[in-house]
Amino acid sequence: MLKVAFFTNDLKNIDAHFGSAPQFAVYDVDAEGFNLFEVVPTGEERTDGRVEMLQDSSIDIVYCTEIGPAAAAKVVNSKIFPIKYKEVVSIETELNKLSSMMATNPPPFIKKILEARA
Repeated sequence: MLKVAFFTNDLKNIDAHFGSAPQFAVYDVDAEGFNLFEVVPTGEERTDGRVEMLQDSSIDIVYCTEIGPAAAAKVVNSKIFPIKYKEVVSIETELNKLSSMMATNPPPFIKKILEARA
């Protein structure tokens, strides 16, 4: 199982910048599907605080529309894989894609995460 965070304004889409999103939605994802685990308000936290929040939620992958180079480096150094989308994408669409990938042929970075969790 993976723990995935989506930085979001509306809880429906990947539509927020890492540094300015009001919240992130955390989902448990596996080959059978996905479930909303929690919604974490980010408040006034900046990069270090947001990275700590992700670590506290045991996040493996984080999705957002933008993330600065320094923030991305801190996320990666925390063993969290950042994925950036230039356009707004539905969280449900991405969750279905991720679950399907896990059931069929996960890419190497997901295999590595799953092996580390085992």
